[in-house]
Amino acid sequence: MILMAAEKKKKRKKPHLLSHTRPVSTVKRPSLSSQATRSLIRRHHTLQKQLHAAISNGDVAVAECLQAQLAAAGGLQKYQEASIQGQSAERGGDTSKVLMGWIGKELSDALHGSGTASGKGRMRMLEVGALKVDNACSRSGIFDVTRIDLHSQHPEIKTQDFMEMQPPLRKALDEDGFDLVSLSLVVNYVGDAAGRGDMLKKAAAFLRLGRRSGEENIIGSTFPAVFLVLPAPCVMNSRYLDEERLEDMMTFLGYVKVKRKLSKKLVYYLWRFVGRKAGQLEDVVFRKEEVRPGGQRNNFAIVVQ
Repeated sequence: MILMAAEKKKKRKKPHLLSHTRPVSTVKRPSLSSQATRSLIRRHHTLQKQLHAAISNGDVAVAECLQAQLAAAGGLQKYQEASIQGQSAERGGDTSKVLMGWIGKELSDALHGSGTASGKGRMRMLEVGALKVDNACSRSGIFDVTRIDLHSQHPEIKTQDFMEMQPPLRKALDEDGFDLVSLSLVVNYVGDAAGRGDMLKKAAAFLRLGRRSGEENIIGSTFPAVFLVLPAPCVMNSRYLDEERLEDMMTFLGYVKVKRKLSKKLVYYLWRFVGRKAGQLEDVVFRKEEVRPGGQRNNFAIVVQ
C-alpha cells in the first residue's frame, strides 16, 4: 500500500492520529524498562516522520527501507506496548493528573453544590486517542468520559478516527456536545503540519459553548475547554513553533489560555473556548515559517489554514 501511496504525486494524505498505532492491550506482557520505553517511542516517531516525508516526495525506495526498519524495531505491537507502559501510573505517565490538579477540587465542589455551584450533573469529556480507562479523570467521578481510539481493544473505548468523527449538529450541541476535549499526545503524532492544525480546528466543533457560561464558578470561567499536551521539544525547541506562535494560533481559533505547565518532557495547556470573534478574517493562514533560528532545532510545525 505504501508503494501505491508513493506513486500519487503530492496528494495530501488523510491525517493520522496517535490512535492509529497505539491500541489498548488487554494482554499482560513483560514490562520494558523506562529507558527502553522512551528509546522505542522516539525511534518509532522518527521513522514515521521520515516515512511520511518519503511518501510525500514519491520516494519509493526510501519508503520501503523505512518500512523495513519499522518492522525490524518491532512494528506497531512494540510501539503500542511502549506507549501504554509510558502512560502507566507507576511511571507517572498519566497526563490527566495534571489536569485534575488544576481543576479537580474546585470543579468537584461546583458540581456537588458547594459554594455557588448549581449541581447540574457531571461534565462531558471526549478523550481522543484513549489508552486506558482508569486514568485520573475517569476515577474522579466528575466526568462522563467518551473515549475513542482507532484500534480499541477495550469495550469502554470506542473504535473511532477523530478526524472522521462527525461533530454534533448545532441544534443538538447542548445535549451531544462536550465540555472538555482531551488532545493529550495526539496532535504531535499527526503526520503533517496542516493535519495538526486541522485537529485543533476540529476540536472546537465538539464543544458546547455557552451552556453553563453564566455560572459564577470554575464552570463558567474555564469551560468549554481543550486539554492539550505536547512533547516539550515540539514547542520549546522547534524551528517553526514557539509558545507565542501557538498562542496566536489558538487565539485565532477562538481559545484563551487558562493553564500552562512545563515539565522536562511535556508541556500541558488548558485552553478555554470562547468562540471566533465577529468579523474575524477567515483567510488568515499560519504557515510553516521559521520563528526560532538555530542549527540544533527540530522541525515540528503546526499549520492553520
